[in-house]
Amino acid sequence: MSKGSSFASGVAAIQAALDALGFPSMIIGGIAVIAHGVARTTADVDATLWLDDDGDLPRIVAGLEHAGIEPRIADVLTFARTSRVVLLRHTESNVPLDLSLATLPFEREALEGAMERSFAGVSLRVASVEALIIYKMVAARPRDLDDVEQLLARHPSEVDLDRVRKTIEQFSELLEDSTRPILFADITRRLRAK
Repeated sequence: MSKGSSFASGVAAIQAALDALGFPSMIIGGIAVIAHGVARTTADVDATLWLDDDGDLPRIVAGLEHAGIEPRIADVLTFARTSRVVLLRHTESNVPLDLSLATLPFEREALEGAMERSFAGVSLRVASVEALIIYKMVAARPRDLDDVEQLLARHPSEVDLDRVRKTIEQFSELLEDSTRPILFADITRRLRAK
């Protein structure tokens, strides 16, 4: 099996395992960006899963382990409870999975608006373009900012810029970091100038 087909099979196995858990979930991050038609590479899977009760965490991790997706660190449950991320790896393909535990109203709405897209022939449930842009602006790393610009350029009619701007401002207040709205304004200004 080639490296590319091994990665795609790992992504497919991760989607199937998330579906089997029965919790609302979707793919976010680089895979979702690619599924929305942006050319870029990634070596891992970022996903999010709605979690009402931390008491469900052991069952989630056990269900994923049963599907061949094992923890990447020793005390995965303690780490997940404090960081809100479960660090895993699909054993057969060696594809890493960072599973964020969603609890915020924005995340609930994003999960409800998830859409079916294809990645390397695999059908995935991914964040909408608008939600993905917000996730990327919250992370605000250089790669994320490039993804935002590429998504906006490719899907201008799918994004309510005022809604996105307001949501980014709300997250900036929560994070006590005023740079995100400025970065988003810079991106939209560059795109208007093209």
